Amino acid sequence: MSSLRTLAVIGATGAVGRIVLEQLAKRQLPVERYVFLASKRSAGSTIEFLGQTYQVGLMEPSAFQGIDLAIASTPDEVAVEFMPWARAAGTIVIDESAAHRMLPEVPLVIPEVNAHALARHQGIIASPNCSTTQLVVALKPLHDAARVKRVVVTTYQATSGAGSAGPEELAAGQQAALAGQGFEPRTFQYPIANNLIPQIGSHKEQGYTSEEMKLVYETRKILEDDSIQIGPTCVRVPVPNVHSESVVVQTEREVTPEEARELFANFPGITVWDDLQQKQYPMPLNVSGRDDVVIGRIRRDLSDRNSLAFWCVSDNLRKGAATNAVQIAEVLCSAAATARCGT
Repeated sequence: MSSLRTLAVIGATGAVGRIVLEQLAKRQLPVERYVFLASKRSAGSTIEFLGQTYQVGLMEPSAFQGIDLAIASTPDEVAVEFMPWARAAGTIVIDESAAHRMLPEVPLVIPEVNAHALARHQGIIASPNCSTTQLVVALKPLHDAARVKRVVVTTYQATSGAGSAGPEELAAGQQAALAGQGFEPRTFQYPIANNLIPQIGSHKEQGYTSEEMKLVYETRKILEDDSIQIGPTCVRVPVPNVHSESVVVQTEREVTPEEARELFANFPGITVWDDLQQKQYPMPLNVSGRDDVVIGRIRRDLSDRNSLAFWCVSDNLRKGAATNAVQIAEVLCSAAATARCGT
């Protein structure tokens, strides 16, 4: 931990990777050298970063030599391929894929929620699914104050959650619809323009999808509480970017809307916009590009005194992916820099 001097970004040319670069430039981590790696398709290209031009190297076993820390924004199968190379070289990897999240020895981390879990990493640190991240950030202050017992969550997930091809297909489908033309989807199983698709991911147990079960398992792991009951429904919506969630939370004791607003407002990474009379609440249009989780429509659940309902919105490419990974790196690098100064 005392020698995190070289940081690699894997997948820097992708949509999430570009935001990783933006966040690294903004946060100025205490590292001495940056390296950029990619698959054969992007290797050899150049990247402008912090006033310098870098050539993107090929991601291969020898490329990890001398790299202390890596932020990886890759598909699951790519993460599985390169991880043995990174571990053999002693590189700590912050993995944004789903490949390693549920392995018992891999901490699944949101820095505002469970930074303490970083202490037990064995070379891999996982960043959660985008919809999980914003949900758990919202649940954490309520869980600390009154212990969350049950969650019913419906997600309204933007097309950018399917990669850069998602918003492109949405725009093409919208143009076709306006022109009265037919449209054959490729990224989604049905046309997404003027439509809602109540399936994200593959079929899993009891009629739930893989995306829905990520919400269940990842939330329990991060909050370190397997007793929390979670009922999820994940829906793809015709929005280019930013996920929204409708959440009902049952706690052990009553939490009033007033207390909840205060708990949310005082928690790092959460912003409260909650004034129904003034029509103030978070929406994809006013949250896109932000790094926080924004909560509004906070109210008592009319069916249960110990339950609250609220609306939660977050940029899935930022806090849901790139920003969270860079925040993990920031914690690790700051600890390493402190350790160097103390020796």
